[in-house]
Amino acid sequence: MNNNKIKQTPSFALAMFPIVSMIFLLGIGYGILGLRAEVLMLISAIIAGIIAIKLGYTWDDIMDSIVGKLSKTMPAIFILIIVGFLIGAWMIGGTIPIMVYYGLKVINPKYIAVTSFFVTAIISICTGTSWGSAGTIGVALMGVAMGMGANLPLVAGAIVSGAYFGDKMSPLSDTTNLAPIAAGTTLYEHIGHMFYTTIPGAIICTVVYTFVGFNNAQQMSIETVDNVNIILTSLSSLFKFNPFIFLPPVIVLYGSIRKKPTIPIMLLSSFVAFFNAVVFQNFSLQQCFEAAISGFNLNMFTNSPIELSSLISDIPTLLERGGMTSMLNTVLIAYCAYAFAGTLAVTSSLDIVLNKLLSFVKTTGELILATIISCITAVCVTSNGQLSILLPGEMFSKEYIKRGLDPKNLSRTLEDSATVVEPIVPWTAAGVYMAQTLGVPTLSYLPWAILCYTGVIFATIYGFTGFGIAKIKKGDKYYDEYLKLKDS
Repeated sequence: MNNNKIKQTPSFALAMFPIVSMIFLLGIGYGILGLRAEVLMLISAIIAGIIAIKLGYTWDDIMDSIVGKLSKTMPAIFILIIVGFLIGAWMIGGTIPIMVYYGLKVINPKYIAVTSFFVTAIISICTGTSWGSAGTIGVALMGVAMGMGANLPLVAGAIVSGAYFGDKMSPLSDTTNLAPIAAGTTLYEHIGHMFYTTIPGAIICTVVYTFVGFNNAQQMSIETVDNVNIILTSLSSLFKFNPFIFLPPVIVLYGSIRKKPTIPIMLLSSFVAFFNAVVFQNFSLQQCFEAAISGFNLNMFTNSPIELSSLISDIPTLLERGGMTSMLNTVLIAYCAYAFAGTLAVTSSLDIVLNKLLSFVKTTGELILATIISCITAVCVTSNGQLSILLPGEMFSKEYIKRGLDPKNLSRTLEDSATVVEPIVPWTAAGVYMAQTLGVPTLSYLPWAILCYTGVIFATIYGFTGFGIAKIKKGDKYYDEYLKLKDS
């Protein structure tokens, strides 16, 4: 038994070893060989565990540390699962389809770039998926742009910017839920704080896409809008639209503004969507529950007014999603990442490494810049936006509180430098997907994917000027922890 062994503190080199091993495993295994990140994270945890046992720590010490990490994140992870429930409910109730429908209706050939940005942003906010919005509406918009002879890299960049605007700001997005989990703040505090960096970026996008895109505007022929018209016709045929269909997102918006508890508001919104599905869309309650658990499927239309087999591929890609099970992969990645983080924490290895690195960081601006560099490095090494949020978030969470900075500063920076940077790195999964889906190389649309780098710019400026930086004040829920860490 190791219970009576003296527990040693690792040297800086030994503390660095499991971290370097993790970076190597993810960089080679996941980034190059395409191995599953979850297994590689567990192998990294095993390496950290072996070192912990050699230093005199027991298996119980390791498990207690892992459980401690996970217990703090369970409420947020539960919200993430409820998001899947909500998406499935909104889909079968017609809420997401009606938003997509009216989003497409605003396409204007004279402003194809700026319209692409707004339409994709609206749909991404409604669905919570950048890949889904770019892979469906984005493809249709690229077809329109090709027929118009528009600047394709410009339009592709606008689509990517719009898709990731929604990915950042939607409460349905996995990364928008992961960032506050990693930083230790709440979902709506995180979304509200992102307005500081995201809205200025969106304004810049609007100005650039309007003026540059206007020079490329030509009259749009009937053939170029066929795909869009097919989507509109299909949606209006499959679903019965009426004003009540907008009630579920209104409930979520009200809850966000009034700062009501997240889970009850999401469940209320979901049950209203179930009501719409049963009363207006003629689905059964059993189908509603199935959509909430396993996701919506077009086969749920038992008396479809149109032949489902004749639908273009964009329709099932857009509609067949949601469900609690759709979030399990994201939850699994989070569990494996925290298994590594918890094992690392038992020996205080992360604190040792971080203290060494932060000895060179004196100001808030330098801390935020260090966070940005860590996130971008993680994106480039792991090619995974989720891990690039979780790992730096775990590294810096205590340091922000120790310096009197509200954790929502960290969660915002994680999204500004991980979520939106991923699609402009050519070898990441997001970069490859966007390039293949839109038919424009990553480096070609990169200059026009403005929202993907304005967040980093504004985050850095705010860090060094102090504007938009939330401080922990007496009476805040983080104040006691701040005092404890400050005196340690």
